[in-house]
Amino acid sequence: MGTMPNEEMIKIVNAEHYDPFSILGIHKLNDKEIVIRTFHPFAKNIEIINLNTKTKRKYKMEKIHPDGLFERVLKRKTFFKYELLYTDDKGNTWKSRDPYSFLPVLTDYDLYLFNEGNNHKIYEKLGAHPMEIDDTKGTYFAVWAPNAKRVSVVGNFNNWDGRVHQMRVLGSSGVWEIFIPLVQEGDIYKFEIKTKNNEILLKADPYAFYTELRPKNASIVYNFHKKHVWKDQKWMEKRRKTNWFEKPISIYEIHLGSWEKGNNSEFLNYRELAQKIAKYVKEHNYTHIEILPILEHPLDESWGYQVTGYFSPTSRYGKPEDFMYFVDYMHQNNIGVILDWVPGHFPKDAHGLGKFDGTALYEHMDPRLGEHPDWGPIFLIMVEMK
Repeated sequence: MGTMPNEEMIKIVNAEHYDPFSILGIHKLNDKEIVIRTFHPFAKNIEIINLNTKTKRKYKMEKIHPDGLFERVLKRKTFFKYELLYTDDKGNTWKSRDPYSFLPVLTDYDLYLFNEGNNHKIYEKLGAHPMEIDDTKGTYFAVWAPNAKRVSVVGNFNNWDGRVHQMRVLGSSGVWEIFIPLVQEGDIYKFEIKTKNNEILLKADPYAFYTELRPKNASIVYNFHKKHVWKDQKWMEKRRKTNWFEKPISIYEIHLGSWEKGNNSEFLNYRELAQKIAKYVKEHNYTHIEILPILEHPLDESWGYQVTGYFSPTSRYGKPEDFMYFVDYMHQNNIGVILDWVPGHFPKDAHGLGKFDGTALYEHMDPRLGEHPDWGPIFLIMVEMK
């Protein structure tokens, strides 16, 4: 049934296709016909809405597989802009642009620099990024999992079902991506990875900017841009002009979670801590503070030394903009900020970096080199010797 090979149909339905975009979305069938295919296991009926016509003409899709694979062949030579109208078993309806109708966002040059190890702002490319493409608001997702059999985005927007938003791999780069319309800031997500051994892994986003408060551990779609107006220009100019090798420096090392707590032993917000710490530091004539790791981590007792999110300030003390305020406030009070960054090791928690795509992706595959007996997996850092 339908126009697609049975083998390809099975791969889509079983969520095992490395490039679902080659099957789903809009495609040329022959010189006179195009075909639109979509897969949604929760849909009973799906209609195509032609956005290029004033009447927004609709075309009902045929269900070619009982698990939710739909198709419609149209006698026309050219593609058109469309959205899909879904109806489930309970009569609920919703509309969305087709995620499989969008071109890749990452460029060949982005991928070249990444695979070369020289894309120094890769956090702007990988991870989750709210954006607008072709007048459609949504979120772009990208993750590196070169040894995965299949990768999907799962979250509160698709019932955590890895069949719904299967990603495509971009050539031989090992990077998987998809743009999902309607997914917005505040939505929670993970990457569902099917390994070569058919294991299913649920991984937090290594490039997430914000994470759920422990014991929860999902990543949060977040756009931190324009959430804080920096007022530390005077300090930044001073830092640029100062030769710190010739200036006296006194550093106060601090762990934000234990320095001071609230009346009920709760953690204080970054903003509350900023004012209290700045006052103390100035009274004791320190020039800088050194903060024990504030990157996201699952265990309070680790003091931040078992990292699961290197781009995510821990949500224990507030949102990313609260941390921005903390740094800004220190600078405005003439206090430098040094952050402990811990690339040396990370925990074995299932949602973390360990065996990320079923293989030793971030750690050394030899446990004698890739794991410390006390700390756990060790982050593999490649250094080019010349």
